[in-house]
Amino acid sequence: MVIEIRKRKIENYLISNFYFLLPISNFYQPISIIMAYQGGQSRTRRGGPKGFDKKDEFDSKLLDLSRVERMRAGGRRLRFRAAIVVGDKMGKVGFGEAKGKDVAQAIEKATRVAKKDLFLVPMVDETISHTVEAKFGAAKILMKPQKKGRGLVAGGTIRIICNLAGIKNISSKMLGRTGNKINSAKAVIQALKKLKTQNSKVKTTVQNPKI
Repeated sequence: MVIEIRKRKIENYLISNFYFLLPISNFYQPISIIMAYQGGQSRTRRGGPKGFDKKDEFDSKLLDLSRVERMRAGGRRLRFRAAIVVGDKMGKVGFGEAKGKDVAQAIEKATRVAKKDLFLVPMVDETISHTVEAKFGAAKILMKPQKKGRGLVAGGTIRIICNLAGIKNISSKMLGRTGNKINSAKAVIQALKKLKTQNSKVKTTVQNPKI
């Protein structure tokens, strides 16, 4: 009993301070499983040789990772929630959120959801076509196009998503007062989906890659 209490205390400390560590039950597993997702690589699936990572055309970034609890009849059920942004830096970007029994499972499921939600961002000269504003929950953002060479005048969640989408020149501002990264990410995705071009209608949906 004492060992279980100590193990739970150590786990709570690690999760609250280090996002990329596995839970205590899998503490001695290689941490490279999680770090591979930061570099846009995934574990080898069926059909590929064992021991080699298959290179993915999409880069991924972990936005948020937290431990969630749910009360059940037998007690509390502990799970992990991950939020992932996926993009190829050439106009395609997607956002995914999922839960899992451990960190690796949550990240893998969120990456799969993000790849299924990919869409094409209409861009003109490496920037957005027009000013756009979007709101999700308490998060409200404003995005404006900029001239070439201006760079990404954005921070936090907006900068990560724009970078993975391939937008190189933009200015943005967070109008809503919230620190919720998931709501902020959904507001950015909503704003990018509102973009249109003057010449013709752009097909914003893309074919889901094989995952």
